[in-house]
Amino acid sequence: MTIRMGKISYWHVHAWDYTKQAQEHEDTVLAAVWDEDAERGKKAAESLNVPFFESLDDLLAQKDIDAVIVDAPTNVHRDVIIAAAKAGKHIFTEKVIAPTHKEVEEIIRAVEENDVKLTVSLPRLNDGYTLTIQEVLSQELLGEITYVRVRLSHNGATENWLPDHFYSLEQCGGGALIDLGCHPMYLTKLFLGQDVTGVSANFGYVTGKEVEDNAVVTLFTNSGAIGVVEAGFVNSHSPFTIEVHGTEGTLLYGTPEDKLLLRSNKSADKEEGWKEVALHANRESAFHQWVNHIQNNTFATQNVQTAVELTRLMEAANRSAKEARMVR
Repeated sequence: MTIRMGKISYWHVHAWDYTKQAQEHEDTVLAAVWDEDAERGKKAAESLNVPFFESLDDLLAQKDIDAVIVDAPTNVHRDVIIAAAKAGKHIFTEKVIAPTHKEVEEIIRAVEENDVKLTVSLPRLNDGYTLTIQEVLSQELLGEITYVRVRLSHNGATENWLPDHFYSLEQCGGGALIDLGCHPMYLTKLFLGQDVTGVSANFGYVTGKEVEDNAVVTLFTNSGAIGVVEAGFVNSHSPFTIEVHGTEGTLLYGTPEDKLLLRSNKSADKEEGWKEVALHANRESAFHQWVNHIQNNTFATQNVQTAVELTRLMEAANRSAKEARMVR
């Protein structure tokens, strides 16, 4: 079955990446474009040799469009995704699903009521280092997890290569945290392996934008374990870094090489110090998983649950930074 797809907006910096995935997948065809910026949308449609629709409703009314890829501004995700669900279109969307948990609940309800397949782009869940860390944690080589730290930062604001609209509080719902910080947020929560009961956030405004370009969030749990999420647009040589610490050992990744190092009191060779752990291959991409769900009439249950929790944590972090207090 060939799945014909509509592209909803080229607002996001990864919009063309998903276009490429749709073009390269043997079972999908990109067949239409709508964009809230008509000039940008027409230019994209022309380069793709597909129709541009002035009205989103008109695109969604096309019976030969089976699914849509959503890269619209974050603040319109609710309206766009609900409209797509009601039109019976399967949905792939850039994170976050929406800026608030209330909006996300409305989206999920519409998706369920209309029996469409929703998948959210959370790409680092599928990377080999994540899969390998999960395997090590399942072996309990670290004992009880006590501390997780994940950092992701680049120089998009200081070197001015991010588009100006990525600094719009209205469109984005935030800055470095809600964009780049999504990845360390969902990974930190994953590696903690338990409910987060408190969130405390601090934002920095190095380049003077209306959204933060430097952010740190602390996640608290009932067990006493702590998670630290770091993100920024103002760093030139900051490696993507993961630390997972427990009562019996520690995992380190990206310090700064792309290697996973383990030291555990439970290892047979514990006296030999740090040991490099071979990384698993990457799992298929979220886009490929979405196509499989459409074809096999299955649901991305875990992906969606992770994405819902991501919005809950992001909303709490934004409240914490704004109100200068921990949000429970």
